[in-house]
Amino acid sequence: MSATWGRNWSRVTPPFAYRPDIRKAIYTTNTIESLNFSLRKLVKGRGAFPSDEAVFKLMFLGLRSITKRWTMPVLNWKAASNHFAILFADRIPVL
Repeated sequence: MSATWGRNWSRVTPPFAYRPDIRKAIYTTNTIESLNFSLRKLVKGRGAFPSDEAVFKLMFLGLRSITKRWTMPVLNWKAASNHFAILFADRIPVL
C-alpha cells in the first residue's frame, strides 16, 4: 500500500495545496455517490436495452429528473470559484 501511495504521491497531494474552505467546496464525494446510486437504480430496473441510444436517452432523462432535486447550494462555492478564476485564468473565461 505504501508503495502505491509513493508512486502516486504527486497526484494525491495537489488538493491539499488549497485553503481549507476551498477544499471543503471541492470535496464532492457524497454528491457523486448519490448521483451514481440514482443512475444505477434507473438501469437496474430495466432488463436489456434494445440499443446504445436507448441507454443514453434513459440516462439523459434520469439526469434531468435527478438535477431537479438538487436544491442545496455548494458551501463556499463563490470563494472557490473566485480562487479558481485567479489560479486558472488561462482556462476559465471571464463572464
